[in-house]
Amino acid sequence: MRPGIVVPVLDDARAVILHRPHPTVAALSRQLRAIGLTVETHWPDLRAEAITADYIFFDADLGHDAQFPWRPGQSPMPLIALIGSEAPGRIEWALSQGATGQIIKPVGDSGVFSALLIARQAFDARKAQEAAIADLRGRLSERQTIVQAVALLARGNRDETVAYNQLRQMAMAWRVTIEDAAQRVVSHGGHGPAIRDLCPTCGGKGLARPA
Repeated sequence: MRPGIVVPVLDDARAVILHRPHPTVAALSRQLRAIGLTVETHWPDLRAEAITADYIFFDADLGHDAQFPWRPGQSPMPLIALIGSEAPGRIEWALSQGATGQIIKPVGDSGVFSALLIARQAFDARKAQEAAIADLRGRLSERQTIVQAVALLARGNRDETVAYNQLRQMAMAWRVTIEDAAQRVVSHGGHGPAIRDLCPTCGGKGLARPA
């Protein structure tokens, strides 16, 4: 079951408009202030204080990478593209910046609230997905480290099940996770003290020394 849409709190939220002087800026500012946001206009570049804004609206027609103090697609807040030209290259550039919402120019008397809502939902969903992917990558890396540690402990024809139990004993003795214990074993696997000397109280008899 999909979670319900959470309407963001917009009262006193801060919006920055990165756009050249234009009637679009005035029309957009009126709508934003009517909704309850505070509004700043920047051009030709984002000023340093823009990093703490809640939303940024940017000119997709004349915008370029150097206007933003972060790498394309790495904005810390939702970006909403103000689109006048539907040239494929301009649309592609706006998407590469990580725009999660859009408003077609000229800006009228409506459409800003829905753009804010859609941009926030898409931005939060993307960040949650990125966090989930990073977590999965971290787990995969930890699992690979455990496999390497077990292989080191199993050198000299030692049974892998016995080696895994040995790794668990090390983790308990050191009072760390099995992943941290595996990392410690791997880091000593090719040099330094013998693996069996890493944890003298873990029943290390018979553990092979690193090659």
